[in-house]
Amino acid sequence: MHLIRLALLVAALPLLAWAVPPDIPANAAIDAEAARLMAATQAQGLAVAVIDGGRVVHVAAYGKRNAAGDPLLPDTVMYGASLTKTVFAYTVMQLVDSGKLDLDEPIATYLPKPLPEYPTEAKYAAWADLAGDTRWRRITPRMLLTHSGGFANFAFLEPDRKLHIHFDPGSRYAYSGDGMILLQFVLEQGLNIDVGETMQRRVFNRLGLSRTGMQWRDDFAPNVADGWKADGSVEPHDKRSRVRAAGSMDTSIADMARIAAAHLNGVNLSERATAAMTAPGLPITTASQFPTFQAELPPAKRRADLAAGLGVVTFDGPQGPGYYKGGHNDSTGNTWVCVKQAKRCVVILANDVRAERAFPQLVKFILGETGTPWDWEYGRMEFAR
Repeated sequence: MHLIRLALLVAALPLLAWAVPPDIPANAAIDAEAARLMAATQAQGLAVAVIDGGRVVHVAAYGKRNAAGDPLLPDTVMYGASLTKTVFAYTVMQLVDSGKLDLDEPIATYLPKPLPEYPTEAKYAAWADLAGDTRWRRITPRMLLTHSGGFANFAFLEPDRKLHIHFDPGSRYAYSGDGMILLQFVLEQGLNIDVGETMQRRVFNRLGLSRTGMQWRDDFAPNVADGWKADGSVEPHDKRSRVRAAGSMDTSIADMARIAAAHLNGVNLSERATAAMTAPGLPITTASQFPTFQAELPPAKRRADLAAGLGVVTFDGPQGPGYYKGGHNDSTGNTWVCVKQAKRCVVILANDVRAERAFPQLVKFILGETGTPWDWEYGRMEFAR
């Protein structure tokens, strides 16, 4: 009997080391803190969802959706930006569960012909740029989902505007939208899977989401958010006509809350796939996420708990393991932070990039201290308090 008790005690030790999560604040308190932080950052629009115990418990939108002053609402269509990558990875894991894809099989296995021989298409990178570099053959879906394929964020950011493999695939983390788009290409060309249709059917339709899609729909138009840039100018909502796994998703905070809860709970996934998504898969060795190809830190200066999961970044904090994903463009700031043990998340969609300075404080106000790697995500940004 004492051996059984000892085993139970040992199993509980990691739990005892984690802080008891604080109570989630009342909805009115969250609303007041969001309003305070919007004023502090001059952000014109912000939407927040809270998940507790795996359930959506709060969804709210604040401020304006356009220069005319129309209100931002929970069902207003907003730009998902790079949160798209996490939803894409969630979809990919459903394909893995169904036996259609192996995360560790080289992409060359799936393509009918060598990658550099495919003609250039507008929604993809120019794969022909890789002619002469056979390392593309060693790239796997797991590497692309952990941002370790070796690519820049996008080829058009390269000095010669061409696609290059900068390091041996799988050897280090370097954020890459083109890596996600390459996996999309492999699914579409190698497995005849329409990524936009598959995400719609496997995720958006199954979850009953009416305000989310991988490309623009005309029914979004009556209630859509424009964005505000850092200088206070307004940028009209981009009506994206091409499905791009790196970041074409439109969504609302109400829909995004349901996606985040489904991802956290592994809805339509096996336990193994659910665990794999947010397990630390590849150490992250840089001081910040950007620039993509900055030098790796000496081992003693690296954050030992920081790693790439599949479409997310994982970390350990005072409340235990967590994961997060950010999204950004000139007029959009998004974040999605989860603490696994308490099954809690905060999702923030902002149609004003200035709101990003408020994210650490707003997440801390709702969840308490989580250990989210804000400095790594945003570098030297001065955050609102």
